[in-house]
Amino acid sequence: MAMLSLSTDEKSNPLAAGYSGAVVTVLIWAAWVLATRHTAATPLGTIDIGLIRYGVPAILLAPVWLKTGLLPKDVPLKLVVVMVAGAGALFFQVTAAALHVTPAAPGGILLGGSMPLATALIGIALFGERPDRMRLFGLAAIVAGVVILLAASMQKSGMTMTGFMLLPIGATLWAGFTHAFRRSGLTALQGAALIAVWSLLIHLVLAALYGTHLAAASFPDLALQVTSQGILSGLIATFAYGTAIRALGSSQAAAFTAITPVLVTLGGAIFLGERFGAAEITAAIVVGAGVALSTGVLSPKR
Repeated sequence: MAMLSLSTDEKSNPLAAGYSGAVVTVLIWAAWVLATRHTAATPLGTIDIGLIRYGVPAILLAPVWLKTGLLPKDVPLKLVVVMVAGAGALFFQVTAAALHVTPAAPGGILLGGSMPLATALIGIALFGERPDRMRLFGLAAIVAGVVILLAASMQKSGMTMTGFMLLPIGATLWAGFTHAFRRSGLTALQGAALIAVWSLLIHLVLAALYGTHLAAASFPDLALQVTSQGILSGLIATFAYGTAIRALGSSQAAAFTAITPVLVTLGGAIFLGERFGAAEITAAIVVGAGVALSTGVLSPKR
C-alpha cells in the first residue's frame, strides 16, 4: 500500500512524492539501526541478516527484475556495480559489522550524519554540483548537530574504533549509490529489485562459504528481522529513497538521512531507557534546521 501510494503520488505530484519518500526512509532507517544492533544479542550473524534483508524483497519483486534482467540493457555496468555495492551487499556487510559492536545511538549518529556530507562532497567533486549558500549553511548545521549528538552519546555509551572506521565507509558507499541511481534511468521499483536480487545472490555465496545460523534463531527474532530488515528496510525504504532521489535530486534526498540519528537517539530513550537531555534536544533542532536548508526550502528560486 505504501509503495502504491508513493508511486501514484510520484506521477501526480513529484515533489510531494519525493518528500514523502524521504520521510518514510528516515523513519524506517531509525528502526533498522535499532533492529540491527539488537541482533548482537541473538545467534544471527551479518550473513544471516543479509539473507533476510535482500531475500524478502528479491522474492516479492521477482516480476520486476525478471522483466528488466539482471543487467538492464540501457544501464552502464559501472552504475549497476556502484548501486549494488552502495545500497546492497557491501554496504550492508560494512554497516552491520560496525553496528554489531557499536552502541545504537552513536552508530546511527555517525552513519546517518555522514551520508548527506559524503553525497554533497561527491556531487561537488565528481559532478560539478554547486550548492548555494543556504544549502551550504544547511550542511554545516547538519555537521554541527551530528557533532553535538556524537559527543553526548560517546560520553554515555562509548564508541568503538570499528565503528569510527567502518560507518563513514558505509556512508560513502550509500552516497555513491545515491548518485549512481539518479543517473541510471531506472525507476525506484526497478532499482530496489535490482539491488535486492544481486545482493541476495552475493549473500547466498557467502552463506555457502561460511555457513548460516538462521536455524538457531528464535521465531520472535526471525520475525523482527523479516519485518524490519526484509519488508521495511530492504523493500519499502529502498523504494521510498529511490523515489526521493528521482524527485528531489541526490544531495537534497540524502540530506534527509541526517534526521535518522535524531530518531535513533529518541528511540534509544523510549525503547532502551537511554537518557535524553539538553544536548539531544539542541542537536535535534540544529539538524532539523540543517535538513530544511539543505533541501533547498529557503534557497532562491531560479
